[in-house]
Amino acid sequence: MADAPKASDEERARSKKIGALTALWPFLAPYRGMMILALMSLVTTALVSLVMPLAAGRVVENFQTADIALLDQYFLAALAVAALLAVGTAMRYYLVTRLGERVVADIRTAVFDRMIGMSPAFFEKVMTGEVLSRITTDTTLILSVIGSSVSVALRNVLIFFGGLALMMFTSPKLTGLVLLIVPAVIIPIVVLGRRLRALSRANQDWIAESSGNASEALLSVQTVQAFTHEAMSRKKFSDVTERSFMSAKQRIGTRAIMTMIVIFLIFSGVVGVLWIGARDVRAGLMSDGELVQFVILSVMVAGGVGALTEVWGELQRAAGATERLVELLNAPDAVSDPIAPQPVPAVRTGRIVFQNVTFRYPGRPAVAALDGIDLIVQPGETVALVGPSGAGKTTVIQLLQRFYDPTEGSVTVDGVDLRDMNRADFRSHMALVPQDPVIFADTARENIRFGRPDATDAEVEAAAKAAAAHDFLSALPEGYDSYVGERGVMLSGGQKQRIAIARAILRDTPILLLDEATSALDAESESAVQKAVEDLAKTRTTLIVAHRLATVKKADRIIVFDAGKIVAQGTHDSLVAQDGLYARLARLQFTEGLAAE
Repeated sequence: MADAPKASDEERARSKKIGALTALWPFLAPYRGMMILALMSLVTTALVSLVMPLAAGRVVENFQTADIALLDQYFLAALAVAALLAVGTAMRYYLVTRLGERVVADIRTAVFDRMIGMSPAFFEKVMTGEVLSRITTDTTLILSVIGSSVSVALRNVLIFFGGLALMMFTSPKLTGLVLLIVPAVIIPIVVLGRRLRALSRANQDWIAESSGNASEALLSVQTVQAFTHEAMSRKKFSDVTERSFMSAKQRIGTRAIMTMIVIFLIFSGVVGVLWIGARDVRAGLMSDGELVQFVILSVMVAGGVGALTEVWGELQRAAGATERLVELLNAPDAVSDPIAPQPVPAVRTGRIVFQNVTFRYPGRPAVAALDGIDLIVQPGETVALVGPSGAGKTTVIQLLQRFYDPTEGSVTVDGVDLRDMNRADFRSHMALVPQDPVIFADTARENIRFGRPDATDAEVEAAAKAAAAHDFLSALPEGYDSYVGERGVMLSGGQKQRIAIARAILRDTPILLLDEATSALDAESESAVQKAVEDLAKTRTTLIVAHRLATVKKADRIIVFDAGKIVAQGTHDSLVAQDGLYARLARLQFTEGLAAE
């Protein structure tokens, strides 16, 4: 999360447990068949690898044999073993790598599926860039473990124990001396491994914060440049990235020291054992072939231990990555669907009731955005919500979409509490035009069709005409099929808003929600869109949030909000006559043409 690197001591302590990797089992379980085949290939290659020293020993012992045919047979047998090793290794690589890619794709999908359904309250605390970092960086670490490290670890474990057994068979005396080295190797792995796990988790936290910082700045690049904030943004990103690097440097240094100590101890021990073995050969206590066989086996066992120290570091990093992904998958959400949801009423009249609703945003628990609101919107009624900024108008829309749940009270549609229905079910009966229209990096046609994916081209164009968007869309280089850029950067604010309105018109739902839907339009476009909205509102329940009172004059009812409370309601004329907050707002906007209308 955004402040994870600064407050993650407890999390880093938990990351000491390599057992966090067991959380990957639900993703591995569906591919048991592939895992079994990979394991069979792995065991085969490990056993074949252990046969190679035996074959080499036999060849050495038969260098002086008079039977050339026998020597040839030994060489051919060694060649066959090498071929089997090559085929088995290729199969292991293919199966394990494919398994890793498949599992990581499933994990990324699962995390995205979870995140796309999280309520806005969750994203008040977690930066989008950090979520993306976890989906990319952390899953890449897991891919390296499943697709490589685990198979390498298992193969080297088999070689270690199999090699020790064959070494014992070859020379119990020399094997006993080798085993004396094992405790000296394990101690630095355990001691430094704990330090390495904590550093790995910290490093991943800083990488995520760096990604979140970059994402935030780049998504707001025009604002950054407009306020000449580039230098500050660069410094902030550089500072976070440098801390990420320093954390990585500590991790790399610790791992390097651990690897150095382990490899020195292993190969020093091997050299010592070989020195003793060479003296035994000179004394006639063992043959040349046995010594060669023992040497190769000891090098394989030593290499296996060295490889395991490398893999151990990867497993520790992957354990931290797994923890972070599991945190996202298991992240609690303030808003969730009921276990046994009620169906959306078949009548679908669009009767909306706010009953004694009080709401506080999670990030501002001391301030009530809505305070004891009672509001009934009858089917087919057009109700406008007006008032100064921060009065609670948009909050009403957000509660009606159940982006948040009321702190107190209830919100019902057609007599059913929103908390008793699946969010996707009742939201499918609502069309929203947000205050800041969202345009996707796609064609204009697909942006409108976002409102109803099964709509025909003719229906898309009809909705665009109703939203006064047809003319400017037709004038684009490729018409409706023109690419509009990320977040619609190729369009003006008013053009984006008209596409958003066309999207809502195409959705054709019983409830229409307009949050400052015409705020970015010029007078001519606003007049055209206003007529389209009025026609649309005749057959559905409509809530209009607006600062420009000229857009709500014809509403059936106007609700005036101030400081989270309803302070007045009525028609435009009746509210002006009351000479209250609405009348003051109307007088302030007189120069915008309100009186003239």
